[in-house]
Amino acid sequence: MSKTLYSPDSFEVSQRKKDHIELTHKSKTSAATVDGRFNYEPLFFTHPEPSETWLSPFLGFNLDYPIWVSSMTGGIEKSQLINHNLAKLCGEFNLGMGLGSCRSLLNSSDRLSDFAVRKYLGDQPLFANIGYAQLEELFSSKKFQLLHDLVKKVEANGLIIHFNPLQEWFQPNGDKYKMNPLNTLKSFLEVSSYPVIIKEVGQGMGPKSLKALLDMPIAGIELGAYGGTNFSLLENLRSANEAEYKKPFIHVGHTALEMVEILNALPNKGKEFIISGGMKTVLDGFELKSKLKSPSLIGMASTFLGPAQESYEVLREHFLDMKEALLVAKKILNLKENQ
Repeated sequence: MSKTLYSPDSFEVSQRKKDHIELTHKSKTSAATVDGRFNYEPLFFTHPEPSETWLSPFLGFNLDYPIWVSSMTGGIEKSQLINHNLAKLCGEFNLGMGLGSCRSLLNSSDRLSDFAVRKYLGDQPLFANIGYAQLEELFSSKKFQLLHDLVKKVEANGLIIHFNPLQEWFQPNGDKYKMNPLNTLKSFLEVSSYPVIIKEVGQGMGPKSLKALLDMPIAGIELGAYGGTNFSLLENLRSANEAEYKKPFIHVGHTALEMVEILNALPNKGKEFIISGGMKTVLDGFELKSKLKSPSLIGMASTFLGPAQESYEVLREHFLDMKEALLVAKKILNLKENQ
C-alpha cells in the first residue's frame, strides 16, 4: 500500500493549523528587529542532508566543518570527562581541537589522562596549550626542551601559546611577565619544529600585536576576542578584596569584528585563523568567517562546555543542531556588500 504523503485530516496537520491560528498574533515581528547583515536567498536553497559537510582545510588538515573546539580545561578531576567527550566529537565529525593549559604536564605526568585524547581524534589536528608565562620561565632556565617533550607526550600536532597578561594581573599570585614577549617568542620559534598558534583569552589583540605576529613564523592566530568569557572578570569575581582601580581594565580589548577588520587591512603572510570570542549565535560566527579574507575556522568553547560535562550523547546532539544551523546559513545567506 502506498504511503499517503499528506492528509488534511491527520492529527499532526490539524494541530499545526490550530497552532497557526492561536499563535499568529504572538508571532508578529517589527522591521526594526531584522538582521540586516545578510541577504536572504530562499530560491537558492535546499535543506541540508544529515551527512552533508562543509569541507574546511586548516593548517594542512581537512576538517568536515569550519569549527574548532577551543582550549578549555585540564589538571582537575572534571577535565578528563570534558576533554575525552570533546575529543570523541572531533574524531566522529572530523574537527580540530585545542587542549586546555597543559602546564601540569611540564614536570609531571600525573594528570596525563586528562589530556590523553589522541586515541579518539584519529588523524584530526590536536594542539597542546601553554601560557606565555611558562614560556618565559622555560626561556630563562633554558628548558624549551620540556615544551617539545610536552607536545610529544600528548601526541599533539602543534602548540598553542596563550597570552593573558590582564588575567595574570587580576589573578591573586598570578604570573608576571618579566621579559619582552616578542623576543621570548622569537627565541622559541627558532627552535620549535611544529606549528605554533598564538591566542588571547578574552580581551583580543590590537593592530600592533597582530602585525607583529603576522611578521613571525607562526602557523596561525586564535582571536580570543572581547565579548565572550572574560578571564579578567572571572579572576575579579574570584577575589574577595579586589582593588577598585583594576576593574576598568576588565572592559578593555578588541571585539572579533574589530580584529577581523584589522586583519583584513594587514598583509596575511600565509597565516590561518581561528575566530573566537563573543559570538552569541551561529550567525555571528558565519558573519565573521565570511568577512575575514584569510582561511579561518570558528572557535567554540563555552557553548560546548556544559554539554560535554553531561555526556557524549548530549554533546553530540548539541553539535548536530549547531552544524545544521551553520549549513543552513551557508546555503541561504550572503553577506551584504556594505557589511
